Amino acid sequence: MENKNIELNKSSSGVKVHPNAFVDPGAEIHNGVIISQGAIIGPNVIIGEGTEIGPNAVISGRTQIGINNKVFPNVFIGMDPQDLKYKGASTEVIIGDNNTFRECVTINKATDEGERTTIGNNNLLMAYTHIGHNCELGNGIVLSNGVQVAGHVKVEDKAVIGGCLGVHQFVHIGYLAMIGGMTRVDRDVPPFCLAEGHPGRLRGLNRIGIKRSGLMENKNFDLKLLQSTWNLLFKSNDAISNSLEKVMTGELDISSAKLCNFLKESISKERRGPMPIVNL
Repeated sequence: MENKNIELNKSSSGVKVHPNAFVDPGAEIHNGVIISQGAIIGPNVIIGEGTEIGPNAVISGRTQIGINNKVFPNVFIGMDPQDLKYKGASTEVIIGDNNTFRECVTINKATDEGERTTIGNNNLLMAYTHIGHNCELGNGIVLSNGVQVAGHVKVEDKAVIGGCLGVHQFVHIGYLAMIGGMTRVDRDVPPFCLAEGHPGRLRGLNRIGIKRSGLMENKNFDLKLLQSTWNLLFKSNDAISNSLEKVMTGELDISSAKLCNFLKESISKERRGPMPIVNL
């Protein structure tokens, strides 16, 4: 230990802090953490075992980071939200395990008292990604370079979002959804769906993503039934609410039920609704 600015707790043996980094004495740093040159760690930060903090990264606010995360240079986590409604509340950022945050990623804390921004496990956020206040990211998500996620966005597990695009506030992106680069994402993207375009439009099921996910090996997963459900929901001449009502009266497997439940929530009051299908 060379850094005299920090008094580590008893669980912090093996921590490596560069002499030109600053770690507030109030921070809780666990075994095997590496904090590189120029990094700044605030007083209410908790960093789990084996996490690496790159050069010039800033971790501030009430931020909790789990184990074995990799934080690359110039990443900013836990800063005040870019929200005019923010009045100084002591809100949180909660991050799980085994995530990678590439260069210049920014993750803002939540806006109002008692709220949080959350990121799960095993996610890859590529360079210049921004996660706004009150966002909720699940597990196994890939956000490509330059993805800008506005406040109150929810992204479910295993979604893949292409580069250089913006996600509108309050949008919900479903499980195993795939969004092409430079798409305008201003509506919900249902699970298992492929979306692309400006404005964004649904193109069909994310068949490649489904195959790569291993779902095809699950005896409870029926791709033909999911495709049939998708066709009834999105290719019918009925309003989606009517199509949804018809579909949900029939027998559904877990994946088709997941799609229907997502859409039921998406078309509820005060929601933006799902992205429309492309006109071929």
